[in-house]
Amino acid sequence: MVVLAASIITKSGKPLVSRQFVDMSRIRIEGYLAAFPKLVGTGKQHTFVETENVRYVYQPIESLYLLLVTNKQSNILEDLETLRLLSKLVPEYSYTLDEEGICKTAFELIFAFDEAISLGHKENVTVTQVKQYCEMESHEERLQILLRKKQIEETNQLMKQKASQIDKSKIEKTRSGGFVPSSGFGSSDSSISSGGGGGFANPGFGISSDVDSFSTKPKGASRPSASATAPPKGSGMKLGKSQKTNQFLESLKAEGENIVEDVRPTVGQSRAAAPLPTDPITFTIEEKLNATLKKDGGISSFDVQGTLSLQLLSEDDGQIQVEVETNPSVAFKTHPNINKELFNKENILAPKDASRAFPVNQPGNGLALLKWRKQSSDESLVPLTINCWPSVSGNETYVNIEYEAFSQFDLQNVVISVPLPTLRDGQGPSVRQIDGDWRYDSRNYVLEWSIDLIDDSNRR
Repeated sequence: MVVLAASIITKSGKPLVSRQFVDMSRIRIEGYLAAFPKLVGTGKQHTFVETENVRYVYQPIESLYLLLVTNKQSNILEDLETLRLLSKLVPEYSYTLDEEGICKTAFELIFAFDEAISLGHKENVTVTQVKQYCEMESHEERLQILLRKKQIEETNQLMKQKASQIDKSKIEKTRSGGFVPSSGFGSSDSSISSGGGGGFANPGFGISSDVDSFSTKPKGASRPSASATAPPKGSGMKLGKSQKTNQFLESLKAEGENIVEDVRPTVGQSRAAAPLPTDPITFTIEEKLNATLKKDGGISSFDVQGTLSLQLLSEDDGQIQVEVETNPSVAFKTHPNINKELFNKENILAPKDASRAFPVNQPGNGLALLKWRKQSSDESLVPLTINCWPSVSGNETYVNIEYEAFSQFDLQNVVISVPLPTLRDGQGPSVRQIDGDWRYDSRNYVLEWSIDLIDDSNRR
């Protein structure tokens, strides 16, 4: 009497998220999920389907199925309660109830399923408790992070104090006309007397390459020897702040300290970052069209699915209301947190709870407020026509395929799937010339022709 698996699949049986609660092989669960769409009839109001081995308890969510696979001895009432709990959890973690949104939040959904079902049995929890359990923070981890930050701050403060002491010691010895020995730094620096008229180089140490690198003499000048006098008045060593810090770090490394230097991003890396949206309110409309055309003309299926998304940058705009224009021939669905009564009466999109606002800085295109779908058999609605011209020469068949797009709007991410007969020896087709990219699916014997953009430059 257990739940074998909780899954979210497409209408065709493609698994998007599946969590198994008993020991099952991957082939077995994939077989169960692939067989489910064939068992579901059209126009039926049932919520479960039984086979010889298992029982399917399901609920449609937009264009997907939320599915529980149980054994036949399982309590159907408890399974329905479990299904109802999962149907409330899915919109909480995935704002877009489509294939892309479910795949993006797959791990969050699996964690939520684990909190709702344990060893195939429903836990006595609510949606609020599941969210609290998934977002629970560890008190020990928080203390460890604070302790680490405190240690880093103390180490940085100690390094600053040591650097300040070394700088003061150098300044005092420079003013007294002495020299700074190379204690712990690996090289010696020549000093300049306070009068500025001239200095001296200690013959026992010589002048190291560090002095030459910081000299103000023009580039290309020869390096002075150990017996050379100091440069004339007005010139001398010019030490930069960054070089002193580097020398101090080198001294700590020489003493055995483990130093981790900060690596700042380069200019190229900063330019590669994606630009953030600048408009306070941004609406994004995306439509996906799937059509199946007959080889001799006509249309077998036509399906358009669209989404209206909202992206906000400031919480001050969270209480906005959006008025849209609807079409009676198109089926519209709103987000679960949208006031459906207000939308049905006045075509206005607003939060269900007036005290709550729309979320800000959502990933991707933002929060999906409205979805619509249209199915038709009218061939004039298809924005693309396909023409095929086959010719046979010996044992080979040559096919010329061309498309023609309407000029009302541009098409993006166009994929034309051409079914092919079973080829001998598993060989794929030979493509001599094509505009775009192509891929051969040897399992389904389909040639996929991909075109990123169809506009005025390539409508024919």
